[in-house]
Amino acid sequence: MSVSLRVGVLALQGDVREHLRALTECGAAARPVRRPGELDQVDALVVPGGESTTISKLAVEFELLEPVRKRIGAGMPVYGSCAGMIMLADEILDGRPDQQSFTGIPMTVRRNAFGRQVDSFEAPVAIDGVDGPPFHAVFIRAPWVERVEPGVEVLGRVVAGEATGRIVAVRQGNLLATAFHPELTGDRRVHQLFVEMAAAAG
Repeated sequence: MSVSLRVGVLALQGDVREHLRALTECGAAARPVRRPGELDQVDALVVPGGESTTISKLAVEFELLEPVRKRIGAGMPVYGSCAGMIMLADEILDGRPDQQSFTGIPMTVRRNAFGRQVDSFEAPVAIDGVDGPPFHAVFIRAPWVERVEPGVEVLGRVVAGEATGRIVAVRQGNLLATAFHPELTGDRRVHQLFVEMAAAAG
């Protein structure tokens, strides 16, 4: 993969460094994005895990909400993990009344669906389009997808425990989202998938 592919990580809150490291290991030129001018300099964007209401608030304060929405509308590839999945959803359940998202994926996501921080867990998730064994997924105050509209591809579901069958990975066009945190593991297959998506988008 050529390092000419510039992938930004929204650096307002959350596990930014881990995503930067993972993207670099996948051959992308990774850089933090905090301002509209920095957004203009990247080909694709990762919205990291963290706290979705805080990311929403800071995106407004840093004047990034509308620029990111416009770039998504223009076809920019975006990957959202955990809170990033919430930020890409057209509808959020259990969010704050003033919470806004970047939108882009016509799906309904339930915030903190798996419970509080103490309810964090790890589980195998098989992801369509990713070769190899099931992904060892880390869920931390994670959302899940309640429903998707036609055209949204369900890539992964929980395969064990009380949440069996819940949707935790989706894709629509150049947009990818997971309810779990692949950046917290050494498995780079999800990031590699996104880098390949971004490269194919030109």
